[in-house]
Amino acid sequence: MIVSPTNISELYIINPSIYKDSRGYFFESFQKKRYKDLLGIEEDFIQDNLSFSKRNALRGLHFQRRKPQGKLISVLEGTVFDVAVDIREGSKTFGEWFGIELSEDNHLQLWLPPGMAHGFLVLSSTAKFLYKCTQYYDPNDEGCLLWNDPDINIDWPHTNIILSEKDSKGIAFKEL
Repeated sequence: MIVSPTNISELYIINPSIYKDSRGYFFESFQKKRYKDLLGIEEDFIQDNLSFSKRNALRGLHFQRRKPQGKLISVLEGTVFDVAVDIREGSKTFGEWFGIELSEDNHLQLWLPPGMAHGFLVLSSTAKFLYKCTQYYDPNDEGCLLWNDPDINIDWPHTNIILSEKDSKGIAFKEL
Protein backbone atom coordinates (compact mmCIF):
# COMPACT_ATOMS: atom_id res chain seq x y z
CA MET A 1 0.00 0.00 0.00
CA ILE A 2 1.34 3.41 -0.96
CA VAL A 3 0.16 6.49 0.95
CA SER A 4 0.65 9.89 -0.69
CA PRO A 5 0.10 13.27 0.96
CA THR A 6 -1.89 16.01 -0.76
CA ASN A 7 -1.77 19.81 -0.56
CA ILE A 8 -4.20 19.61 2.39
CA SER A 9 -2.77 18.57 5.74
CA GLU A 10 -3.84 15.08 6.89
CA LEU A 11 -5.66 14.35 3.58
CA TYR A 12 -4.12 11.29 1.92
CA ILE A 13 -4.37 9.29 -1.30
CA ILE A 14 -4.16 5.55 -0.68
CA ASN A 15 -3.04 3.20 -3.43
CA PRO A 16 -3.68 -0.32 -2.10
CA SER A 17 -1.75 -3.38 -3.21
CA ILE A 18 -3.84 -5.15 -5.85
CA TYR A 19 -3.44 -8.88 -6.43
CA LYS A 20 -4.59 -9.79 -9.94
CA ASP A 21 -4.79 -13.10 -11.78
CA SER A 22 -6.90 -14.69 -14.52
CA ARG A 23 -9.92 -14.78 -12.18
CA GLY A 24 -9.92 -11.08 -11.36
CA TYR A 25 -8.37 -9.22 -8.45
CA PHE A 26 -8.25 -8.94 -4.68
CA PHE A 27 -7.23 -6.15 -2.34
CA GLU A 28 -7.62 -5.34 1.30
CA SER A 29 -9.84 -2.23 1.38
CA PHE A 30 -9.35 -1.58 5.08
CA GLN A 31 -7.34 -3.02 7.95
CA LYS A 32 -7.49 -1.05 11.20
CA LYS A 33 -3.87 -1.52 12.36
CA ARG A 34 -2.32 -0.75 8.97
CA TYR A 35 -4.43 2.38 8.43
CA LYS A 36 -3.64 3.55 11.96
CA ASP A 37 0.10 2.94 11.52
CA LEU A 38 0.37 4.51 8.05
CA LEU A 39 -2.24 7.28 8.27
CA GLY A 40 -2.67 7.88 11.97
CA ILE A 41 -6.39 7.10 11.85
CA GLU A 42 -7.31 6.75 15.52
CA GLU A 43 -11.09 7.00 15.09
CA ASP A 44 -13.30 3.96 14.67
CA PHE A 45 -15.46 3.71 11.58
CA ILE A 46 -19.06 3.49 12.76
CA GLN A 47 -21.10 3.90 9.57
CA ASP A 48 -20.70 2.86 5.92
CA ASN A 49 -22.57 4.66 3.14
CA LEU A 50 -23.12 3.57 -0.44
CA SER A 51 -24.21 6.05 -3.10
CA PHE A 52 -25.38 5.24 -6.63
CA SER A 53 -25.41 8.17 -9.04
CA LYS A 54 -25.78 8.87 -12.74
CA ARG A 55 -23.48 10.79 -15.08
CA ASN A 56 -23.11 14.51 -14.29
CA ALA A 57 -24.61 14.14 -10.79
CA LEU A 58 -22.74 16.37 -8.38
CA ARG A 59 -23.19 15.58 -4.69
CA GLY A 60 -21.89 18.06 -2.14
CA LEU A 61 -20.02 19.85 -0.84
CA HIS A 62 -21.32 18.32 2.41
CA PHE A 63 -20.02 18.56 5.96
CA GLN A 64 -21.19 18.23 9.55
CA ARG A 65 -20.77 21.27 11.80
CA ARG A 66 -20.44 20.00 15.39
CA LYS A 67 -19.73 16.30 14.76
CA PRO A 68 -17.43 16.26 11.71
CA GLN A 69 -16.94 12.93 9.97
CA GLY A 70 -13.64 11.43 8.90
CA LYS A 71 -14.22 9.50 5.66
CA LEU A 72 -12.42 6.69 3.85
CA ILE A 73 -13.64 6.90 0.27
CA SER A 74 -13.64 4.31 -2.54
CA VAL A 75 -15.37 3.96 -5.90
CA LEU A 76 -16.72 0.46 -6.55
CA GLU A 77 -18.05 1.06 -10.07
CA GLY A 78 -17.52 3.91 -12.50
CA THR A 79 -15.45 7.08 -12.22
CA VAL A 80 -15.86 10.24 -10.16
CA PHE A 81 -14.00 13.48 -9.63
CA ASP A 82 -13.78 13.65 -5.85
CA VAL A 83 -13.21 16.94 -3.98
CA ALA A 84 -12.32 17.86 -0.41
CA VAL A 85 -12.25 21.41 0.96
CA ASP A 86 -10.49 22.14 4.24
CA ILE A 87 -12.95 23.99 6.49
CA ARG A 88 -11.15 23.27 9.78
CA GLU A 89 -10.77 26.49 11.76
CA GLY A 90 -7.12 27.18 12.47
CA SER A 91 -5.85 24.70 9.86
CA LYS A 92 -2.83 25.87 7.88
CA THR A 93 -4.64 24.71 4.72
CA PHE A 94 -8.02 26.28 5.60
CA GLY A 95 -9.94 27.12 2.42
CA GLU A 96 -7.79 24.97 0.13
CA TRP A 97 -9.31 22.27 -2.03
CA PHE A 98 -8.04 19.01 -3.48
CA GLY A 99 -9.54 17.01 -6.34
CA ILE A 100 -8.75 13.56 -7.69
CA GLU A 101 -10.26 11.05 -10.09
CA LEU A 102 -11.28 7.88 -8.27
CA SER A 103 -12.45 4.87 -10.25
CA GLU A 104 -13.09 1.16 -10.28
CA ASP A 105 -9.97 0.86 -12.45
CA ASN A 106 -7.44 2.80 -10.37
CA HIS A 107 -8.74 1.46 -6.99
CA LEU A 108 -7.49 4.59 -5.24
CA GLN A 109 -8.93 5.54 -1.88
CA LEU A 110 -9.01 8.94 -0.24
CA TRP A 111 -8.79 9.58 3.51
CA LEU A 112 -10.53 12.79 4.58
CA PRO A 113 -9.86 13.74 8.18
CA PRO A 114 -12.77 15.20 10.15
CA GLY A 115 -13.46 18.81 9.19
CA MET A 116 -13.60 18.60 5.40
CA ALA A 117 -16.41 19.63 3.09
CA HIS A 118 -16.75 16.83 0.56
CA GLY A 119 -18.36 16.28 -2.81
CA PHE A 120 -18.00 14.39 -6.05
CA LEU A 121 -19.01 14.63 -9.70
CA VAL A 122 -19.86 11.45 -11.64
CA LEU A 123 -17.86 11.21 -14.88
CA SER A 124 -18.99 7.74 -16.04
CA SER A 125 -22.52 6.66 -17.03
CA THR A 126 -23.11 5.58 -13.40
CA ALA A 127 -21.01 5.24 -10.26
CA LYS A 128 -21.20 3.34 -6.99
CA PHE A 129 -19.42 5.28 -4.28
CA LEU A 130 -18.58 3.82 -0.85
CA TYR A 131 -17.40 5.72 2.19
CA LYS A 132 -16.68 4.68 5.74
CA CYS A 133 -17.43 7.35 8.38
CA THR A 134 -16.09 8.05 11.85
CA GLN A 135 -19.30 9.75 13.05
CA TYR A 136 -22.98 9.01 12.53
CA TYR A 137 -24.79 11.10 9.95
CA ASP A 138 -26.90 13.74 11.66
CA PRO A 139 -29.23 15.68 9.32
CA ASN A 140 -29.58 18.43 11.96
CA ASP A 141 -25.79 18.95 11.94
CA GLU A 142 -25.33 18.91 8.16
CA GLY A 143 -24.08 21.83 6.12
CA CYS A 144 -23.52 22.28 2.42
CA LEU A 145 -20.90 24.52 0.87
CA LEU A 146 -21.74 25.96 -2.56
CA TRP A 147 -20.14 23.70 -5.19
CA ASN A 148 -19.09 26.63 -7.42
CA ASP A 149 -18.09 29.16 -4.76
CA PRO A 150 -15.77 31.72 -6.42
CA ASP A 151 -13.59 32.06 -3.31
CA ILE A 152 -12.71 28.36 -3.40
CA ASN A 153 -12.67 28.18 -7.22
CA ILE A 154 -12.75 24.40 -7.68
CA ASP A 155 -11.65 23.34 -11.15
CA TRP A 156 -14.43 20.83 -11.88
CA PRO A 157 -13.86 18.76 -15.08
CA HIS A 158 -17.05 20.24 -16.52
CA THR A 159 -20.03 22.31 -15.40
CA ASN A 160 -22.77 20.33 -17.14
CA ILE A 161 -24.05 19.05 -13.81
CA ILE A 162 -27.17 17.77 -12.10
CA LEU A 163 -27.71 19.04 -8.54
CA SER A 164 -30.25 18.27 -5.87
CA GLU A 165 -32.31 21.23 -4.67
CA LYS A 166 -30.49 21.11 -1.32
CA ASP A 167 -27.04 21.16 -2.95
CA SER A 168 -27.99 24.04 -5.24
CA LYS A 169 -28.65 26.13 -2.11
CA GLY A 170 -25.25 25.61 -0.50
CA ILE A 171 -23.74 28.43 1.52
CA ALA A 172 -20.86 30.62 0.39
CA PHE A 173 -17.41 29.97 1.85
CA LYS A 174 -17.44 33.47 3.38
CA GLU A 175 -20.51 32.46 5.44
CA LEU A 176 -18.58 29.73 7.26
